[in-house]
Amino acid sequence: MSRPEIWWLIVAMALLTFALRASFLLAAERLRLPPLLRRALTYVPPAVLAAIVAPALAQPSGTALGPVDVRLVAGLVAGLVAWRTRAIVATFAVGMLVLWGLTWLVG
Repeated sequence: MSRPEIWWLIVAMALLTFALRASFLLAAERLRLPPLLRRALTYVPPAVLAAIVAPALAQPSGTALGPVDVRLVAGLVAGLVAWRTRAIVATFAVGMLVLWGLTWLVG
């Protein structure tokens, strides 16, 4: 494949991806979802976030407080903040501050 063909292929795939995603946004007002499906879709963002965060928490980073990894401790603290406050910004802020603080103390 030549270089221009590769670029045309990239542009075509980008347009196809954009069209598929835009179709759901443009058809949203005409599309009537059943209540069960609508309720189930509310769980998608937390599930995606958990799928992104969980491997990072479970994989050792080399910075540990005894037998416990600092990322796991920061994740548990962030989970506690999320459970008590239900505030996303506070959860991220506290989790990152705990992670940075513990890394600085141990590191």
